[in-house]
Amino acid sequence: MDIVERYLRPGTLSLSEQPPLALYVHLPWCLKKCPYCDFNSHALPDGRPPEQRYIDALLADLDAALPQVWGRPVISVFIGGGTPSLFSPEAIDQLLAAIRARLPLEAGCEITLEANPGTFERERFKAFRAAGVTRLSIGVQSFDDAMLKKLGRVHDGAQARAAIEEAKSAFETFNLDIMYALPGQTLAQLHADLDIALSFQPPHLSVYHLTIEPNTRFALQPPPGLPDDDLASDMLDVIVERTAAAGLGRYEVSAFAKPGHRCRHNLNYWQFGDYLGLGAGAHGKLSFPHRVVRQVRWREPMTYIEKAQAGAAMSNDDEVPRAQLPFEFMLNALRLREGFTLADFSARTGLPVTAIAAPLQQAEARGLLERDFTRVWPTARGFDFLSDLQALFLAPA
Repeated sequence: MDIVERYLRPGTLSLSEQPPLALYVHLPWCLKKCPYCDFNSHALPDGRPPEQRYIDALLADLDAALPQVWGRPVISVFIGGGTPSLFSPEAIDQLLAAIRARLPLEAGCEITLEANPGTFERERFKAFRAAGVTRLSIGVQSFDDAMLKKLGRVHDGAQARAAIEEAKSAFETFNLDIMYALPGQTLAQLHADLDIALSFQPPHLSVYHLTIEPNTRFALQPPPGLPDDDLASDMLDVIVERTAAAGLGRYEVSAFAKPGHRCRHNLNYWQFGDYLGLGAGAHGKLSFPHRVVRQVRWREPMTYIEKAQAGAAMSNDDEVPRAQLPFEFMLNALRLREGFTLADFSARTGLPVTAIAAPLQQAEARGLLERDFTRVWPTARGFDFLSDLQALFLAPA
């Protein structure tokens, strides 16, 4: 039995429709591994990834996966990493042309490329735009040179500002990634970072609390001076207030955008859409008439290249158990300020709304969410205690 036959066999769910489909492409190399990063990224100090070998592997992976998504239009493409901007504009052009030849991209398909200021060269961003990238996401993290050094970043504040200026001239939509609750950071330093970030009038801002993740260098040696919970909460209040004043609406826990500039790719994740994941360590989620499947590609880049060329890029795949689907859905949908529709819950999990009746009632009683006859959304308190809200939908042990 091949993979598609296995996915199409009878099961316990009945999905009435397939959700929108996005494509995620992982380029796993960085100049240096940051001490806080738990993504599948691999240091490449000389800055020269094996472009052609890796692109050939990605396309072999896509060719093998095509029967699983045949005929489905793609609403967005996200090239993440690692540091995708280490790849040349010519390589990105080749990759996108090959993707277009194999998949039906919707008109106006959003195509995002992650970039770091440390890999910035003048005119490089314009060349990415010419290659077909429509949205750039720049990993700034901070403009403070001392903070950047503590975070192990390879760029400085001046390089970050120059990269943003270049992005503004090449892209109508771009995103800045900023981090807060950094080692030794004060409210005044956060204000200074926001002053600079907002001076560029970014259409989209992603703001992340620095967290100590397992299997990172910071987990082994936590940096001194991390802000306590009260200070971190005050910092988030400042971020929410100042972004709103700058016309950036908080549409997701960590995402702020001007009207018309929300990230369509990430919205699809949060709305429990489907995504095909290609590349070393890439994750994917695909829906079939009777099941929802999660897939993972081989993690180590050279192993991935070898396996993909042999038609075996996927290291494992698992059907999401019926009992876990409500929690999986809520992990995503409750991150959105606007929440979700009850119709989408049923369409994308294959479950009746009665499957979540009890936890919805509990969450409403605790003041963590509100609802009407068609929609459910987190309250301000629900946003502040999001993990507690999501946990109410965990399957009983």
